[in-house]
Amino acid sequence: MEMTATNINTTMSAQDKFKVDNVVNGFNKKLDAELRQGRVASKELGKDDFLKLLMAQMTNQDPTSPMENTEFIAQMAQFSSLEQMTNMSQNFERMTAMFNSSEAQSLLGRTVQIDLGAEQATTGVVEAATRGNTPQVQVNGMFYDMNKIKTVYGF
Repeated sequence: MEMTATNINTTMSAQDKFKVDNVVNGFNKKLDAELRQGRVASKELGKDDFLKLLMAQMTNQDPTSPMENTEFIAQMAQFSSLEQMTNMSQNFERMTAMFNSSEAQSLLGRTVQIDLGAEQATTGVVEAATRGNTPQVQVNGMFYDMNKIKTVYGF
C-alpha cells in the first residue's frame, strides 16, 4: 500500500472566515456575560485590591534582590492610610444620614410646600418622617423626598 501526499487547502474563503468570526465573537460575548454576571465593574481600587497587589508583588519578587524595607514600610503606610480613609468615608455617610433624618424630623408639624414638577405644588402639614440616607416626609397622606420641599412655613 503506497501512501501519496495530498495537498490540503489551508486558506479560508472570505465567507468562511466571516462565519468563523461570527461564531467566535458570539462565544466570547456569551462567555464574557457569564463571567460578569453578578459582578459590578468598578473604576476604583479599594483596600482589598491594594492588599492583593501587595501580596502578588511580594510573592513574585526576585529573591536575589528583594523589596527593601523602606519600600515595604511605605506601601504598608499607604495601605493603612487607605483603610483609614475608607473608615472615615463610611462614618461620614452615617453622619450625613443622621443629619438628613434629623432635618426631616424637625419638620414634623410644620407646613411645607412640595414641588410636584411641571410648575405644580401642594401644601400641607408634615405628618410623619422616615429615616435613612434619603428621608421622606408625609404630607397629605403621601410621602415625598426631602429635596421636593420648596418652602417651609413658620409656626
